Amino acid sequence: MCGILAVLGCSDGSQAKRVRVLELSRRLKHRGPDWSGLYQHGDFYLAHQRLAIIDPASGDQPLYNEDMKIVVTVNGEIYNHEQLRNHLKDHKFHTGSDCDVIAHLYEEYGENFVDMLDGMFSFVLLDTRDNSFIVARDAIGITSLYIGWGLDGSVWISSELKGLNDDCEHFETFPPGHLYLSKSGGLKQWYNPPWFSEVVPSTPYDSLALRRAFENAVIKRLMTDVPFGVLLSGGLDSSLVTSVTARHLAGTKAAKQWGTQLHSFCVGLEGSPDLKSAREVADYLGTVHHEFHFTVQDGIDAIEDVIYHIETYDVTTIRASTPMFLMARKIKSLGVKMVMSGEGSDEVFGGYLYFHKAPNKEEFHRETCRKIKALHQYDCLRANKATSAWGLEARVPFLDKDFINVAMAIDPEWKMIKPEQGRIEKWVLRRAFDDDEHPYLPKHILYRQKEQFSDGVGYSWIDGLKAHAAQHVTDKMMQNAEHIFPHNTPATKEAYYYRMIFERLFPQNSARLTVPGGPSIACSTAKAIEWDAAWANNLDPSGRAALGVHLSAYSQQAANTSAMKLPSTVIDDMPQMKEISTPELLQSLASAY
Repeated sequence: MCGILAVLGCSDGSQAKRVRVLELSRRLKHRGPDWSGLYQHGDFYLAHQRLAIIDPASGDQPLYNEDMKIVVTVNGEIYNHEQLRNHLKDHKFHTGSDCDVIAHLYEEYGENFVDMLDGMFSFVLLDTRDNSFIVARDAIGITSLYIGWGLDGSVWISSELKGLNDDCEHFETFPPGHLYLSKSGGLKQWYNPPWFSEVVPSTPYDSLALRRAFENAVIKRLMTDVPFGVLLSGGLDSSLVTSVTARHLAGTKAAKQWGTQLHSFCVGLEGSPDLKSAREVADYLGTVHHEFHFTVQDGIDAIEDVIYHIETYDVTTIRASTPMFLMARKIKSLGVKMVMSGEGSDEVFGGYLYFHKAPNKEEFHRETCRKIKALHQYDCLRANKATSAWGLEARVPFLDKDFINVAMAIDPEWKMIKPEQGRIEKWVLRRAFDDDEHPYLPKHILYRQKEQFSDGVGYSWIDGLKAHAAQHVTDKMMQNAEHIFPHNTPATKEAYYYRMIFERLFPQNSARLTVPGGPSIACSTAKAIEWDAAWANNLDPSGRAALGVHLSAYSQQAANTSAMKLPSTVIDDMPQMKEISTPELLQSLASAY
């Protein structure tokens, strides 16, 4: 991931202003340690911090059209750039960069070219012929982006808050799937697929079509000129990403440059569920596996750095970002600059445990739509910034536009969790890759129960965070929390602790407004809490809060049979509990977790 910063129409073309823009751009240097560039046209400034993934030798930015009248600074990857170049045969390109097509597409199609881009991106394009500019962010918000306004009438754009928070009167998150057009002075939505309206689809489930769509999403992301690997937790999503990558790596340009041996990476506390499962998947697929351990104290010591880089006070995001932040540093030290990751699957397929309580397919589908639309505030934010903190790029095939279109067109009746029919969460995805003749994964991995990342790295991680926060936040502080933090008032000592750090680093009111709030149970939206009245009294964002939901969903079936097997992860952790015969014991075990 690169870092972009633009100051547009600030009525100040002085050397002092240029120095200030350079100073702010350097705050993003961690995102792009390979090169720095700054273009100035009067009182317009476009700065770039480059992480070189495609064409490292000549793809430095900003980028230009033939006569250098159109200037672009870009963060991201355009996976279909070769096809687009073929459509632009009358144009001359200065570099081999995938992003070089943007200025030329603008020449041909104006603002309407953005939907032609297949990739993850955020960019600022300046047309110096009339000093107009456009800003765009990718469909889902995989790349981070903020917009701000100065008292002098300037518009500011930055990949991170820290690039503009000290100089803007007001700033906010730039919405995914949108353009900002200087000629109209407003935002315009460019991404509006059928699922966005939340109308319930009716396309029958086609397992092979879903499989092909995902394999295509992975294959196009193997475009790289630098060493890369995969993040492998041992859960379904990362295991599928790893399996498909390993299966299709041979014959790619990346394999010719770097070989066909795939490297995988995992992080966790000693003895954590993820480490064990990831090791098993890596052995099965034959990857060169790298296992990183951290202690609870290591994580606690990194919390302030994590909040500075992730730029949030959301509890779930910080819990999950910290292990990923620590792992990214280790990965980068090995010379790897890009990794494939499994974010997005749970939102698309309703994989979180609370989806067991969805009352009908209509609510199930609407919740998946809400979750995808909010990804840029949570998992995309984490994956982008936790890796970019160390100059590492994360690619997420589950959030491929074409794949989402296929997956979100499936009649949600097929996605519903129905234990009596043998359908656990994400059954449609599991079934699509359940191939006995050419297996992608072992069966018990393919049907492994969902673990949230912050849980899977080790259950004592969250308990350690809560205990640490309790040492720094008193009961008296909590009593006054609504007066100190009237917006998104922290409900727990852990949330209060993170909020104190965030407010010290980013004290502006605009900064606190960029962070989402509201009640949640195991990563649900506030709307989904209405599915179960009991959830209102158990608002824990951890996946463990909904494990009782996962188990109790089977209690009716268990009551009608003499015994019931538990999910494999529970059996692994408690081998003495091979069977359960009553719903009461199910609930007891759920409470213990």
